[in-house]
Amino acid sequence: MARILIAEDEQSVRDLVARALQLHGHETKAVIDGSRALEALLADDYDLLLTDIVMPVMDGIALALKASRDYPELRILMMTGYAEEKRRAHNLDVLIHEVLMKPFTVDELVQSVEQTLKAEPAE
Repeated sequence: MARILIAEDEQSVRDLVARALQLHGHETKAVIDGSRALEALLADDYDLLLTDIVMPVMDGIALALKASRDYPELRILMMTGYAEEKRRAHNLDVLIHEVLMKPFTVDELVQSVEQTLKAEPAE
């Protein structure tokens, strides 16, 4: 299956997402913010970046911009609990596959991840 990097500042969400994706056969690494996600991308290869939009240190949008520039084959899926942030992220349609709205079910998460993994990388 896929190697997935999760960037999420809320520990309960981070743990739930990692566990759910592991149960579906994916290998995951979870970090607390965008800065640590960039460090993880430097250290290892990932198929998918699943990032929250609102995080301390570096938000998901800044992370998506840097990650897509430096890792053009990386697929990016974002998540947020804020409607205005979803609208802000949709300005990045060429870089990201989708914005998953919180709260989401495990089935919605897995379906979004699978669709993103099947999609072509951003141009």
